[in-house]
Amino acid sequence: MKKFTILAEVMVIVSAIFIVVSCTIYKINIGKVSNHTELVELDVTSGQTFLTIGSQLKSKNLIKSEFFYKLYIKLYKVQGLQAGKYLLSENMGVPKIVEILKEGSTYNPDTITITFREGMNMWQMASLIAENTNRTEEEVFSVLENKDYIESLIQKYWFLTDDILDSSIYYPLEGYLFPDTYQFINADVSIQDIFETMLDQMEKKLNTIKLDIEENQYSIHEIITLASMIQSEGNNVSDFEKMASVFLTRLSKNMRLQSCASAYYGDKKIMGKDAFEDSYLKKNSYNTYELDAFPAGPISNPGIDAIVSVLHPADTNYLYFASDKNRKVYFSKTLSEHENTIQKLRESGNWYGS
Repeated sequence: MKKFTILAEVMVIVSAIFIVVSCTIYKINIGKVSNHTELVELDVTSGQTFLTIGSQLKSKNLIKSEFFYKLYIKLYKVQGLQAGKYLLSENMGVPKIVEILKEGSTYNPDTITITFREGMNMWQMASLIAENTNRTEEEVFSVLENKDYIESLIQKYWFLTDDILDSSIYYPLEGYLFPDTYQFINADVSIQDIFETMLDQMEKKLNTIKLDIEENQYSIHEIITLASMIQSEGNNVSDFEKMASVFLTRLSKNMRLQSCASAYYGDKKIMGKDAFEDSYLKKNSYNTYELDAFPAGPISNPGIDAIVSVLHPADTNYLYFASDKNRKVYFSKTLSEHENTIQKLRESGNWYGS
């Protein structure tokens, strides 16, 4: 009886040691391979399972042991592997790798990122799209000329109105494509997908100020048009509300807006890049030196700060402002003060014109 008790105790001890050793071995073998953080791409194809990718993980040195990896999968009954490309590293270990694989792939090596800056106009956007995708500038403008497509967008987005169908407008979506950084699935992304991604973002931004827009005396088209002029001529957000004040005061006094940026745009030139020449003398649907009120539409794509400035302008007595070559803005209450400022800018070589 005593021998049996001793034997039983020995077996318990041996079993305990075995369990501890086994657990230790198991834990070691499902742990990280090394401390290397370099990411390795794992391509999981349709039909593969957690068990069948064991050899791939081992061949890429992402796991220590295919046997212990499969044991982990069976013990936890892991299922539902999704096809896709995954980025994994040697310092993750089996539990972390499995967690990432269970979540599904969000990595796409073909993804492209495009940043549209505030104040860019359609020519600049078309050029940027052509540089970063497999689309051409001609394709961009072709989509913009598709009246059926534009009308479908008007039905889809509350802030797009029939105003953008005016034949005197150069590009119907000018002003409404929200400037931001966007990711697209690959370089074959369609122009329509790019436009609608940007319009979706514009909708999100405008929804936060929709009540202010509805209560404003000006239409959404007029608000975006003024915002685009402010964005094109200004540089600092701190100036936007004062610039808005100038434009709105001039409108209330039936004065012409006289925006240099609108004259540039009407002449199909880019402010700060092209020579001014006599753009402000040319009659077109955008030149506010010749027009008695608003230009036909926006002249660039403004950010949310410029739009809000139109809705909440500063309370000033300014009737004029001038922007120098660095887009620093100078405000004046009288014409003589304004002309004085321009003369000083000319003398210092900081004026756009002659």
